[in-house]
Amino acid sequence: MNGLVKVATVKGYYYGRHQGLREHLASFVLAYNHAKRLKTLKGLTPYEYILAIGEQERARFTTNPSHFILEPDT
Repeated sequence: MNGLVKVATVKGYYYGRHQGLREHLASFVLAYNHAKRLKTLKGLTPYEYILAIGEQERARFTTNPSHFILEPDT
């Protein structure tokens, strides 16, 4: 995972300030968790997997994970 993050950020882009790297890294993690489908999670995104586990095993979560859905503002 470290290599994937490195290639997607510092190896491909130049950041004049540390804040630029922080913003890009946050965007990358957000996109990865909500868009990247993984074979190890049976084709689900990490977020979809957490939702599925949350429905099956509610006792493992203190808050409902579906409350953290990211959608465009309309």
